[in-house]
Amino acid sequence: MDEMTTSRDGTALAYQVTGQGPTVILVSGAMSTGGTLAPLAQRIADRCTAVVYDRRGRGRSGDTPPYEVAREVEDLAALTDAVGGRATLFGVSSGGALVLEAAASGLPVRRAAVYEVPYADFLEGGAEREATYKQQLHKALSEGRRGDAVELFLRLTGLAEEMIRGARQSPMWAGMEAVAPSLAYDDTVMGDGLLPRERLTAISVPVLSVAGGASPKWMREACREVSRAVPEGTYRELAGQTHMVEPDVLGPVLAEFVEG
Repeated sequence: MDEMTTSRDGTALAYQVTGQGPTVILVSGAMSTGGTLAPLAQRIADRCTAVVYDRRGRGRSGDTPPYEVAREVEDLAALTDAVGGRATLFGVSSGGALVLEAAASGLPVRRAAVYEVPYADFLEGGAEREATYKQQLHKALSEGRRGDAVELFLRLTGLAEEMIRGARQSPMWAGMEAVAPSLAYDDTVMGDGLLPRERLTAISVPVLSVAGGASPKWMREACREVSRAVPEGTYRELAGQTHMVEPDVLGPVLAEFVEG
């Protein structure tokens, strides 16, 4: 991250600006830093000014307790001010839930786009799964068991047990444990894990909700429902894509939306 700004509560935020054109701030999901979205920023840099940043508690950004979702909305307000005062927001996964909340809160957003916010409304037993994860995650983190917290998250995403065991032995595991406390932040952003329909009606700007055509049906249905819940929503499905979407496929769709 090349530049720094400061949020309302004094938290330092590291960010990087790439490209030229209308501004879009890219918001990463759980277990991610701004660097995770750098390839997407590069892909749209010929059409947009793309801003990536480390959310609080990750990378080079600071962290000021206690955590509240409103503080992350204030982070986006500080970033928006730092890059010109008005921007489109784009969020991946739980980062998309943060984007929708920021737009609903009245942040001066031009437009809002999200990719596969994992609302569990259309997953059988989804509400119960989310409640169990929340309880186990907060217990693990309160007891300092960061590795167990990471395992819980990886299991929630559907990663096979043998792959989780392999991840624990990999060089990247230490980095994953380092950002494990931020899993509680994403869990808080997601609320009860279900789509906040009433809250989404407060969004007054155009919203693009995108899903991968190869993602599970429940995920695609949740993304479609986001577009229906907001006053001005559009749904797009990217053929052959999963939750790990390819920047070369998503980039042109996002850039077109940002350009308006």
